[in-house]
Amino acid sequence: MSLSSTSGRRRRLNKTQKLSVAGISAMAVAALSFSLVPANADPKPEAAAPASAAPAVFTSVAGTPQAKAVQASIIEQHSTAEKLVKAADLAKAKKAAAVKAAKAEKAAKAEARAKAAARVKSEATAAKRTETQAASRSEVRTPVYANNLDGWINQALDIMRTHGIPGSYEGLHRNIMRESTGNPNAVNGWDVNAQNGTPSCGLLQVIQPTFNAYHVPGTSWNIYDPVANITAAANYAADKYGSMDNVNSAY
Repeated sequence: MSLSSTSGRRRRLNKTQKLSVAGISAMAVAALSFSLVPANADPKPEAAAPASAAPAVFTSVAGTPQAKAVQASIIEQHSTAEKLVKAADLAKAKKAAAVKAAKAEKAAKAEARAKAAARVKSEATAAKRTETQAASRSEVRTPVYANNLDGWINQALDIMRTHGIPGSYEGLHRNIMRESTGNPNAVNGWDVNAQNGTPSCGLLQVIQPTFNAYHVPGTSWNIYDPVANITAAANYAADKYGSMDNVNSAY
C-alpha cells in the first residue's frame, strides 16, 4: 500500500474516528508497557545482572491500578469526543431548522402580501362594479321627458308627487289649454293684473308674486320655464282650492 493512499484515507477520517484511533493506540502502548515487566525485576537496578542470573519472567500487570487508570482515561476521552460530535450535529441540525423556518416565514409573509394585494384589487373591482351598476340603475330609474306639453306635464307631476302636491294629468292639461293653449311664453297684457304691472305669464298664467311665493324647490326660478310654471301654479291651486283639478275657470 502506498504512503499517499494511506494519507488520503486518513484525511477522510472524521473527528470521532480520529479520536478513537488515538485512544486505541494509547491503550495498546499502555497495555504493552504494563504487560512486559519482569516478575523478579528490581525496581531500582544499580548494576547489570550477572550472566549466570536466572532468566527474567514476565508477568501481566493489566489489572493494576495504573492500567485501570489509563483505560478509564481512554474511555473518558472517547466518550467526550462522541459528546462533542453529537453536540456539533445537534447545533448543525438546529441551524438547518432555523434556516428552514426563516424561509418558511418569508414565504408565508410573501403569500400573505400577495393575498392582501389580491383582496384589495378584488374589493376595488367589486366597488367599481357596484358603482357602475348603481349608476346604470339610476339612469334606468331617471325618466326622460319629452320637450313638449306632454313631457312638461309628466315631469311636473313627478315633482308634485315628491312634494305632496295634489293634481292629475287631466286637471293640469285642461287648465293649461284654457289659460295659454299650451304656449309657455304666453303673456296676458290686458287683464287687471297686467294693468297693475304684474301680467300673467306662462302655461298656467301665473303672476310673478304668486310664482315667487309658491315656487317649488328644485325647479327653475324662471317664470317662463314650463315645469317651474306648472308646479308653482299647482302648488298655489292646492293651497287655495285643494287641487288644480278643482279649477275650472280663471283662478
